[in-house]
Amino acid sequence: MSRRAFWVTVAVLLAINWLITSLILAEPDPVPVPYTTFLEQVEDGNVAEVTSRGDTIEGRFVDPVADPADAASVTVDFTTERPTFANDDPLLELLRDRDVVVNARPIEEPAPFWQVVVFSFGPTLLLVGLFVFFMRKMGGMGGIGGLGRSKATRYDDEAARRVTFDDVAGIDEAEAELAELVDFLRHPDKYARLGGTIPRGVLLSGPPGTGKTLLARAVAGEADVPFFSSSASEFIEMVVGVGASRVRDLFSEAKKLAPAIIFIDELDAVGRARGGGGVGGHDEREQTLNQILTEMDGFSGSEGVIVLAATNRPEILDSALLRPGRFDRQVAVSPPDQAGRRAILEIHTRGVPLAESVDLDVVASATPGMAGADLRNLVNEAALSAARLGHDQVETQDLTDSLEKILLGVERRIVIDPDERERTAYHESGHALLGMLEPGADPVRKISIIPRGQALGVTLQTPDADRYSHDTAYLRGRIVGALGGRAAEDVVYGTVTTGAASDLEQVTRIARNMVGRWGMSEAVGLVTVLPAPGMEGYGPPPASPQTLELVDREVRRLVDECYAIALTTLRAHRPQLDALAAALLERETLDEADAYAVAGVARVTKVDQFDPRQN
Repeated sequence: MSRRAFWVTVAVLLAINWLITSLILAEPDPVPVPYTTFLEQVEDGNVAEVTSRGDTIEGRFVDPVADPADAASVTVDFTTERPTFANDDPLLELLRDRDVVVNARPIEEPAPFWQVVVFSFGPTLLLVGLFVFFMRKMGGMGGIGGLGRSKATRYDDEAARRVTFDDVAGIDEAEAELAELVDFLRHPDKYARLGGTIPRGVLLSGPPGTGKTLLARAVAGEADVPFFSSSASEFIEMVVGVGASRVRDLFSEAKKLAPAIIFIDELDAVGRARGGGGVGGHDEREQTLNQILTEMDGFSGSEGVIVLAATNRPEILDSALLRPGRFDRQVAVSPPDQAGRRAILEIHTRGVPLAESVDLDVVASATPGMAGADLRNLVNEAALSAARLGHDQVETQDLTDSLEKILLGVERRIVIDPDERERTAYHESGHALLGMLEPGADPVRKISIIPRGQALGVTLQTPDADRYSHDTAYLRGRIVGALGGRAAEDVVYGTVTTGAASDLEQVTRIARNMVGRWGMSEAVGLVTVLPAPGMEGYGPPPASPQTLELVDREVRRLVDECYAIALTTLRAHRPQLDALAAALLERETLDEADAYAVAGVARVTKVDQFDPRQN
């Protein structure tokens, strides 16, 4: 609950409390009148009843009497104070003569029992109730606040179950692996009769956006069983022991509804390799992991509870998670190939009206490396673009523009100095020309000097087919091409600018991986010296300072050699460089055919692709 909602609720409760005590329980206040007025009304026989409480007299008139303080109003109930010098006046006799009912009450009259209970314990009970209510909402203390309860979301209604294998495409191998789980949940006796047991845990690993969560929900949808979904980070709290309690509660709920599926997303948040003996959050994470291990190894397969988990980094998980009996089956969910992308696009365009000119095969071939989430975003952006432009259907150009927007960012129409615009044209022409001439380089698909995102221009390249490994020639070609912009500025102007900052970052990353991870340097040898990005502390043991110094020297040598090639090639093909720059200054954007025609370079392979990926 938000802070604003909290205070609004408190204000409402206080208002209700005031309403009860001030309006409902309170009696109407009698109007005070002078004692002489009271005596006059008694003598006139206009007093029906009086009640004395010490020197205070309260009563009711027979006929309403004008309020002494406000002549425009009248009153029936009154109160007055008997003067102390009138103790011997014959008031009682006068009242009796006028047939007035006379009552008396003690000065200190005890309140009713129910009022004592309400006003004595009510505020305390209200505060305790508020405390318990808000602790439950915000995850309070211990069992009172519900902190030890699992925060997993249960999906078992019709809306959640409609996700099936028909909604999954491009990951057929992973889908086939999980189809066995579905068959077990539907026909457990078939496996039990032959003595077989289903894996207790299945780990889905792969890059982000490849469909791990969607695949897990499809399993639950196909099997038509309760599906509990939770992120591993939801188990962790500042209070030690809460994570383990939530794990126990989650598994307990799943066992009650077995057969059921538990899905834990981002398992590496709690499943990292143990060690170090830390305290605080680290110790809490290890206790949570230990509880997960215990729960997975503590129930039998006949209970019908299957644990699915997803992670982007399986290499950093604790080895105890991956042993048989826990996550004893690992399913790799990889980015789809071209055929898989075609199938994914068919799913995401079911409800999208496509123009007849749209060829999904061409779109699939133009999006190498894209995962299912990327393709879904592409289709959505294309639909938004078509609606914005007033199209009745999504056209090829909508998909083209959307892919460029996703890969490169939105066009920025800014005013650029003519000299800087010319330098940008030569910079991008250097990238493109080396991409056309360097052996093994990816074909150039588009060149543009229209600013996009943080870049003033862009050169786009993509392979003719999906690549799953890269040789030395290809990687060196990428380095040469990335240095082409810097080299072009050096050749034409003799000076360089900061425009090559992102190019140098890319060059450094490729060169360091070649030397320190992929064994492509004879001086360093066939050893892994540097950890993969994000794997610091989980990769190979740290190298010696001498080895790291050797890596730096080899990286520098490799980059210098590639830069020398870039300079030599551009100087030898200066007329083509000038022609590309002039064409860019005139048209701002060159597509694949125009770029190769202007440079006078023949394309070795021709594949119908319309939107490339940035080099």
